[in-house]
Amino acid sequence: MIAPVNEQLGQYAEYFIYFAAASYAVSFIMFALDFAKSAAARPVATGAGTGAVAVGGATGGGGSAALPAGGQYADSEMNYTRGELRPQGRAAVAVMVIGALIHGAAVISRAIAVHRVPWGNMYEFCTSGAFIVAIVFLAALVKKDLRFLGTFVTGLVTLMLCAAAIGFPTPVGNLVPALQSYWLVIHVSIAVFSSSLFTLTFAMAVLQLLQSRRAAKIDATGKDTMPVLRKVPSALALENLAYRINIVAFILWTFTLIAGAIWADKAWGRYWGWDTKEVWTFVIWTVYAAYLHARATRGWTGVRSAWLSIVGYACIIFNFAVVNVFFSGLHSYSGLK
Repeated sequence: MIAPVNEQLGQYAEYFIYFAAASYAVSFIMFALDFAKSAAARPVATGAGTGAVAVGGATGGGGSAALPAGGQYADSEMNYTRGELRPQGRAAVAVMVIGALIHGAAVISRAIAVHRVPWGNMYEFCTSGAFIVAIVFLAALVKKDLRFLGTFVTGLVTLMLCAAAIGFPTPVGNLVPALQSYWLVIHVSIAVFSSSLFTLTFAMAVLQLLQSRRAAKIDATGKDTMPVLRKVPSALALENLAYRINIVAFILWTFTLIAGAIWADKAWGRYWGWDTKEVWTFVIWTVYAAYLHARATRGWTGVRSAWLSIVGYACIIFNFAVVNVFFSGLHSYSGLK
């Protein structure tokens, strides 16, 4: 017998989402201020302890000019280095932690209200997925100075929560029969975690392209036309870290594909049926497989590898925001009327 849902607790969970979105928005502003502050920073002479790195350096990336750090704190390995205090950056992380705690309360409240994992419709996918993205980013900050990604991450998380609250509002309810399986936990949890890693690498790919263009301008004119990127590591460093993260994310996405096929056999009696959702899950796998293969064996580094990573993430967004909503099929669990 399925326990009745707790509508009041579900309402509280929605309130928590609003508060979390507001906190992330404040964190986004603080990260943006920290990011913009580097544009006004005076470049310092390159030397020991300055954390200076090359701004280009990626093959095919459009230049390899070295520029003094000028307020840059993450070195080529994204480790924390000595430098002046960054009050906006620290405040942004602190506010984001508060937002993540409120966000976690919202996700847990929703789960308790419906007596299951909160992954049964678009609203729950959005809120839970955004939470995992935030947690993965904050966990990464323990080891690496990735605050330069803060604007991208908090902006995306805020957008996801707003989309959930405005575009996909769904009252608490029980799962459709096909979703009442332990495979929901296995399949969706791996998919959400791998997608959160792809989110980080997408942000790195965008910054890699900007750093490559910045390096090319410096090589050509000797002028820094994008000083706002002084706190961002070199294009080569961004590319190398994104590549390592994409390897892990791709392995997890492979498990997602396999787990989905096993679940499909349990639910519908076949492993593969060319359902729209299944096809796009495989398309995503193919794009990232091409990215890893091209970079490892064909020398597709620099700008080309960045664009492949961006195309892969665009497929993830399409799969989530378009396929789930506008395409009918066996995976039509958006919860939208």
